[in-house]
Amino acid sequence: MSDLRAELTEILDEAEWEWLIPHVQRDTVILVASELNLLDVGEAIASDNIPSVQQWIDEQLITKPSPVQVGEWNSDRTKRFHTLIVQPYVLVQEIATA
Repeated sequence: MSDLRAELTEILDEAEWEWLIPHVQRDTVILVASELNLLDVGEAIASDNIPSVQQWIDEQLITKPSPVQVGEWNSDRTKRFHTLIVQPYVLVQEIATA
């Protein structure tokens, strides 16, 4: 495992929507599709892997949260997300509810 991946693994966490609101207001949240590995995306962004990141953007697998999504999450402020901070971004991935 690369040093970067090890560092990212250590800061991989979970957060409630309530805690992410200030980051959304600063436009620093990136929503990562559930089919992607959050660590893979974080590593690609941190290491400036432009081809991978651009492909995910083109395929809409990494996006900014839409106003509709933000509205849904605002109605359930305890909704949880996997999170990974890759400055200046906060990468988030919805945690599926049972």
